[in-house]
Amino acid sequence: MTLRALHALRAALAAGLLATLLSACAGSPSRYPVPALPASKLEQLRADALLAVPPDETGEFLDTDLVEVVSLDPSLRLDVRYAGADNFLRAPIYPEARVFLQRPAAEAVVRANRALQAHGYGLLLFDGYRPWYVTWMFWEATPAQKRNFVADPATGSRHNRGCAIDLTLFDRKTGLEVPMPSGYDEFSERAHPNYSGGTAEQRAARDLLRTAMEAEGFTVNDDEWWHYDCRDWRKYRIGNAFFKDLARTR
Repeated sequence: MTLRALHALRAALAAGLLATLLSACAGSPSRYPVPALPASKLEQLRADALLAVPPDETGEFLDTDLVEVVSLDPSLRLDVRYAGADNFLRAPIYPEARVFLQRPAAEAVVRANRALQAHGYGLLLFDGYRPWYVTWMFWEATPAQKRNFVADPATGSRHNRGCAIDLTLFDRKTGLEVPMPSGYDEFSERAHPNYSGGTAEQRAARDLLRTAMEAEGFTVNDDEWWHYDCRDWRKYRIGNAFFKDLARTR
């Protein structure tokens, strides 16, 4: 084979490989199947959400006592995706990377974190209290067939009550997030807490997280392995306060 023929063969193989890779990427499902919104539409959605009114609630509720969770245990880590662009709307939604919970729920998270330290892990927090207007935005931005992954603003969410936490594990030796069967906020069957796919190590990590959280009275969401609800969520009102109006970490 001549040198020219050899170069031609290499070029053909490279082109074929590239075409295969591009075809595979084009055919793979998106982690976030919700279409990205233009910046102008997202800002209009935010403006409309801020004008919307949370549902009226009747009955007796406990006083709200939202606490910044890391103030109770600085060994907890944060990765607040909604404060950046790595989320299903691909844009910052929160003005600050902060996580709040009602105090009893926050204290339970701290206990779970301490229990996991014996296994070499810590808790990485994605989200906690979520102002109601953000839930309104999520609902309006999500296609109807995917709304099982977001809460209906007509009833409010457990995040709005400061009684839900999104979290995962990190390795205390490396500081790295522990792989799970799906990514956080992934709208797919892989996100289900009983999904049987993925690797054995991923499922074991997911199940260890669940064991630690359930030991502290949390229940896992049926569609999201990372989402845990405090048992007393019904005792708190829907909240719509901005992060800036909540107490700073001391």
